[in-house]
This record gives sequence, C-alpha cells and structure tokens, in this order.
Amino acid sequence: MQELRAKRTLDKLAILHAPVAHALRDGKKQTLPVSQVVLDDMLEIATGDQIPADGIILESAGLEVDEALLTGESDPINKTKDAKVLSGSMVVAGNGFMKTTAVGKEAYAYKISSQVKKFSRTKSELVDGTNKLLGYISWIILIVAPLLVWGQIVNSGNTWQEALVRSTAAIVGMIPEGLVLLTSMAFLIATIVLARKKVLVQQLPAVEGLARVDVICLDKTGTLTEDRIIFKELILLDKKLDKRIKQVLAAFAQKPDSSTLIALNDVFTDNAVAISSNVPFSSARKWSALTQRNGDSWVLGAPEIVLANKDKIARAQADEIANSGHRVLCLLHSKEMPNKEYLPKNMKPVALIVFAEKVRDDAKETLEFFATQGVKLKIISGDNPKTVGAVARAVGVAVQSEPFDARMLPEDMQELARVMKEKDIFGRVNPDQKRAMVKALQANGHVVAMTGDGVNDALALKDADIGIAMSSGSQATKAVAELVLLDNKFSHMPRVLAEGRRVIANIERVANLFLTKNVYSLFLALVITLSALPYPFMPRHMTVLSALTIGIPAFFLALAPNNRRYIPGFLPRVLKFAIPVG
Repeated sequence: MQELRAKRTLDKLAILHAPVAHALRDGKKQTLPVSQVVLDDMLEIATGDQIPADGIILESAGLEVDEALLTGESDPINKTKDAKVLSGSMVVAGNGFMKTTAVGKEAYAYKISSQVKKFSRTKSELVDGTNKLLGYISWIILIVAPLLVWGQIVNSGNTWQEALVRSTAAIVGMIPEGLVLLTSMAFLIATIVLARKKVLVQQLPAVEGLARVDVICLDKTGTLTEDRIIFKELILLDKKLDKRIKQVLAAFAQKPDSSTLIALNDVFTDNAVAISSNVPFSSARKWSALTQRNGDSWVLGAPEIVLANKDKIARAQADEIANSGHRVLCLLHSKEMPNKEYLPKNMKPVALIVFAEKVRDDAKETLEFFATQGVKLKIISGDNPKTVGAVARAVGVAVQSEPFDARMLPEDMQELARVMKEKDIFGRVNPDQKRAMVKALQANGHVVAMTGDGVNDALALKDADIGIAMSSGSQATKAVAELVLLDNKFSHMPRVLAEGRRVIANIERVANLFLTKNVYSLFLALVITLSALPYPFMPRHMTVLSALTIGIPAFFLALAPNNRRYIPGFLPRVLKFAIPVG
C-alpha cells in the first residue's frame, strides 16, 4: 500500500506549472495552453511568469531569471539577447521575447520529471536477507517434507492421515512464521516514532538504510545554511563618515526587495538620509545608487564593477574578503549624480560591507555527530567553491583539501571516483554532475545518502541509496526522497540513525531466535525420519511452544532499545549463530 501511494505521488509529479503561454503568431498576441506551444514559437515573458519551454532570448528589457530550483544557482541570472533559458525557471525581473528551441517531451523540465517519475524501491539488507532465508527454507522443506511423510507412513506404521498431521507439525517448526511480520512491524513502529519527531518516512526500509550509510552528500543551501544572508561586518575606509555611512545604508535598506537589502535592514536602523532620487539595483549593472537632497550621491555595488580602475588598495581588500568565501559590497561617495547607464566618474570608496550566509543553528552539532560515527561528509553545491568552503569551515567540517570547482571534474567514471575519494567540498556542480558523483561514490563501495531541496537535486536523490529532502523544497525533490524533514531541521538525522540501528540490531536478534528454532526442528525431523520413530509433536503443540518460546519473546526483542552500530553481513552472521546453536 505504501509503495502504491508513492507511485501515485510520482505519477502526479510536474515541474512545469505554467497554465498558459503568451505567443506571437501572425503578428498577433495569443494566450495558449502550454501543451499547444510548438517549436520556433515566439513567446512573450514577463516578471512572475514561469518559462514554459526551452529557448533563446530574442529581446531583453532588464530580464532576470531565477534558475535556483533547476541548476542550484542561488542568484537571479541576467538574460541578454541570444542567452539560453530553461523550461521551469521563473522570470523575477524585466520582460522580453524568446524563441522556443525545445518543447513538450524534449524540454528540460519534462526530461527531469519523466526520469523522476520512475519508481524504485529502497534497498534493504534486512529485507533481502530475510527473503533469501525464506528461499533457503522453502527448498529445504520441499526436500525434507516428502521424506518425513514417507517415514511416518512406512517406518512408524501411521495411517496417511496421522502421518500428514505429524509431518505438518514438523514442517511448521521449520518455518519462521513471525519473522516477516515482526520485521515489518519494527519498521512501522520506527516510522511512527520518527513521524512524531517531524520526519516523514516514505519507504519503510529507509529507516534501516540510513544506519548503513557511510557517506552523506550535503547540499549547502537549505541543509547547512538557511536561504538568506546576514550582515557580518562593516569595514570603514573613511572613518570620518562613520555615522553618515550608517544613515546612507539605512536609506538603501528602506525598501528591502532583495536578500542583501533585507540583511542591511536588520542591522542599520539609524535615521536614513533624505533622498531625492535613486537608481534601483539590477543584476545586469550589479549596483544601485541614491542621491541626497544636498546633492551628494552614493553607489552600492559589486567591487569588481564599482571599483574597476579605481582604488587598488580597496579592490585588493575586497578581493581578499571575496576569496574567503564571503559576499562583499562596496559603498562609494560622489558629488556627481549617477543615472541608469553610467556611474559617476569621481567616486571615492568609503566602506566595504561584508555578508555571510546564515548557517543553521543545528548544523555544526549534527555534522560533528556524523563525523564521530565514521560517516564521511561531502558538501556539494552549485555556488562558488570558495563560498562553499567558507560555509564548511563555519559549520566545523574538517576541510582536508581545497574546495574543488566541479567544472574541472572528469567525465570518466573511474577518474571521477578517484576525485570523489580525494576531495570533500565541491562548488559549481550541475544536476548531471550530482548524479555522476553519487554513482562514483557507490562504485567505490559506499552506501550514499543525499540531501537536497531543489529540482536540480531530484535525480541525484533518486540515485542515492537514501534521499533526504526538506519540507520547504520542491515537489519533485520531496516526491523522490525516502525521508522528508517536515520542519526542515537536519538535526533530526541522528534520531533517524538511532532508530535504524535499533531496527537492524533487534531484527538480527529476532532472526537468531527464529532460525535457532528452525534449525532445531529440521534436525529433529531428520533424526525422526532416520530412526523410524513417530514424530512426537502435533501441530497444536508446536503452536503453543512457538508462541511461548519464540513469538512473545521475539515481540519484545524487536521493540527493545539497542544502540549497537551497524555491522555488515546480516545473513552470514545469523546463519553462523543459528546453525550450531540449533
């Protein structure tokens, strides 16, 4: 039932939610269902639209597109003429026209959703081991049962009815009749316990799976950091303007319509300077400006743009901060008034404003826990490698090597497996590379868990042994994940690990108990057959004996506390115990 429900969820999955598209046909604007968009259509796109097909930009008027859910790029991307756009991305600023180059089943969004919709079961050593045991026992019963019936009729002088009844008692003793039920019940109870802790288990064996994981691939945004930045430091380049600079920054933050301005608005609450005009921020320009009523102008922007061919000392200081993985803006003062096209010529840098990504409060403690448990951590992100490295250091990850730019990753799987063994932190990773990295780790013999929240993470989560999604993530990611953190707190993962260990260790104890009885019953049946004696038990005897000595004790064993670490080799270990003991 659970698998059928998961299959239905995947079938309903859709990345593209745009109901209509605005096309220009025969010189007229037409509103069409997305299904009627064809190749080479000219579409009009504007702020708030979801792009319905892949294409190239024909005209752009300040067009900015958010591809975060598709590619992992956290900042909106400026799209100029001839730039490529992907179906499923969102227009966050400006407007323009595009020509479709891939529609329907050939579009990027459809290709991802079609791959995500393929249902796959979570691998489980307990389930696989139990199924193998049942297979072995079935073959043994097929061989022993006829011999037992024959022996009871020929050698013991029983009627065929009595021989059949006594043989049934012997066969019942060889069947671990409650093992599968107790295994499922242990998974189910663990699922209920985790649900109370705000962890949704979408496939029962996922509880066990996390206990077997030895590598966790972490997506930076949403897992290690919150989806926002915070103000970190104000570096004054002209200390005489200290108070005035803070008032100017308060003026910039009066209309916080971006994550940067929101961060400034949280800190700079001084009386803002009165302004007469302003130039809003654009990702194409990478700066914004305002002019006071007294004629003073201020520019706030990216150092590589606003400091180009200017103060080399300030530029070097800004570059050093950026190379440490932080975001930095520069504030400049001028007596000239800027416009949307040009910066004032005579500008003096007066301050550097440093921002950092907001690290989750629970991230450091959780990662330390996994490190002490021998679980390797791989941080994978679409952001700048240096930024990813800075976040890794902030959460206490032991950085053994320099962050690796995924644009340099080899395509050969063996070479990729070698890189994955040597490196721990990766930036500029695209969705296809995330999948390849998971497969390379699996090729090295690792059991891999993957966290993520965007559509760009969905296929990697699906290929991983255990996929972990945030509740705030995309529909596609939550649909393919085995575990969903309902309150977006990664700190719940140690509890999931503990539940998985408890289930594995307890089911092994239960299996030892059941198989000991099965081996004992098998040898008893063989001895009875060879010695030509009547089988001493009836089915009702075996039912009572099994309930008192196996069933009831196994029930309590399956639910008992157990913190033993996972040890590979469930089936060989159980057989090694049960055969000599039985």
